[in-house]
Amino acid sequence: MVTGAPTSDLLTREEAARYLGVNPRTLSNWRSTGRYSLPVVKIGRLAKYRQKDLDRFIEQRTVGGEPETGTRTRKKR
Repeated sequence: MVTGAPTSDLLTREEAARYLGVNPRTLSNWRSTGRYSLPVVKIGRLAKYRQKDLDRFIEQRTVGGEPETGTRTRKKR
């Protein structure tokens, strides 16, 4: 490790898979088949993932729950 180097926001495939709760091979399959448009940063042969892209990926696939504004409306009976 290089001392004084800034902490990278790039995650390895294994770290990204752990973050998403999937197998690293699943990320490889998604990328090769184009199943999801999850951005990948290629550095040589390595595929790296930005945490902000993973967060956006999760947000785009979140269904249900309460609105972010907290202004939940209920139907009257």
